[in-house]
Amino acid sequence: MSRTADRGLLVLAPLAIEARAIRSGARSADVRRVGMGPRRAARTAAAIPRSPAQSTVIAGVCGALDPRLSPGDVVLASELRGPEGTITCPDPAILAGLLRRAGLTVHVGPIVSSARIVRGRRRQELQATGALAVDMESAWIARALGDRPMVTLRVVVDTPRHELHRPLRMFSAALLAFRNLRRAAGLVEEWAGASAPREVVLAAPRASCAGVRRAIETVRRTLADRGAPVYVRKQIVHNAHVVADLERQGARFVEELDEVPEGSTVIFSAHGVSPAVREAAAGRSLEVIDATCPLVSKVHAEARRFAAGGFDIVLVGHQGHEEVDGTLGEAPERIQLIADAGAVPALEVRDPQRVAYLTQTTLAVDETRDVVDALRERFPGVVGPASSDICYATQNRQDAVRALAEDCQLILVVGSGNSSNSQRLVEVAERAGCPARLIERASELPPEWLRGVQRVGLTAGASAPEELVQEVVRALDGLGGVTVRTRAVASEDIHFKLPPELRTRGPAQPTQKEVT
Repeated sequence: MSRTADRGLLVLAPLAIEARAIRSGARSADVRRVGMGPRRAARTAAAIPRSPAQSTVIAGVCGALDPRLSPGDVVLASELRGPEGTITCPDPAILAGLLRRAGLTVHVGPIVSSARIVRGRRRQELQATGALAVDMESAWIARALGDRPMVTLRVVVDTPRHELHRPLRMFSAALLAFRNLRRAAGLVEEWAGASAPREVVLAAPRASCAGVRRAIETVRRTLADRGAPVYVRKQIVHNAHVVADLERQGARFVEELDEVPEGSTVIFSAHGVSPAVREAAAGRSLEVIDATCPLVSKVHAEARRFAAGGFDIVLVGHQGHEEVDGTLGEAPERIQLIADAGAVPALEVRDPQRVAYLTQTTLAVDETRDVVDALRERFPGVVGPASSDICYATQNRQDAVRALAEDCQLILVVGSGNSSNSQRLVEVAERAGCPARLIERASELPPEWLRGVQRVGLTAGASAPEELVQEVVRALDGLGGVTVRTRAVASEDIHFKLPPELRTRGPAQPTQKEVT
């Protein structure tokens, strides 16, 4: 017996043809035809016995209100609107992601239920309210189900340009709609196999650190002061959601300075740049606003200090990372880059008594310790920075993940694939004995990861905003409900001042522990 059958999937379909399409796609589901129209559908749905372990889905076809929708598109309801009011639906983000990965076009938004077929002007009026689609049953069925969580999935069969009263134009659209309804039903069955109540344990601290908040605020404040466009060299922080949001506000992200018009304003990202980049900016008469994290600037200063003292410098970090590139540029003739302890024996230095080490700020603390121990074994006189280069936020988030690993079955790390600190959180969790996965958004979460998992740990890399963490919580809640608690290992009250060019503008900074 399948996992879905163990838990049960109940699908309520108004029409016989809809029920037939769903049965052919979801072969283990309990598919019930409830009838067309509000009264019959609601009455039939209320009379169907349901197990508390069942996932309930209202499924069928619909008419598009939004002209951007096409026949065959899937609409998942964020809310159902009917004559008796609005019903908020559980978050369908995980199901939406599953359907999209299968190649279906999916929209999430309000569905209106109407007691009669909607055409022409009435269609336009409903579309103006922000609703995506219209059907004749869902709101009434949902109300008959009471407080029971359910998902509403409808597939577009007709659109404002091709309405149901034009049958010759509708034939191919109807075939596509019912084919996609069958495809979607099979995926709903897969989704339902992971549906269950869960506990979510939030790591604390998590998500954006002070350096990331400073960098993002630098771009926003510069846009407000100078107007769009404002150019940013590289991603301001390694998070695609943040970058896309700033692009919508008028920021333009470039790979190199030759893409920036002479005399324009350019912002250096939180990861820092080499002296050569600063010289290139001056040569193009660019106004530079430096959003480099102060903790990265500290590493740059240490590189200059050790180089001036005649030391060979071993930089522990990842080749190609922007922070590493900037640090290497401070003293390229003096710095050697290594990624792990295995590279230590091959190091060649001028004077074994004058060796120093520095580290990328976003590395895993335990792995870095192994490299430093290997350096000390080979070069007993090796010196390092006055305080650890691993940033406080990186260490705190790694400590929090180790705490989650003690009693969670799975840890989800929210962050982008190019985020070093997010990748390290996954590695730290796995070394602590807990499976971990990196996701950018809630919709990327495959249901199969969650089968059999009752307690999920949740954190985010230092470059990911908290709103994405809460998005994942809502999505998990939409997969059977969640209880949420927090596991705290530290508190953070660090605040970095904005770059000098922006400090005299806008509202005063929050009163917190300030670091320049």
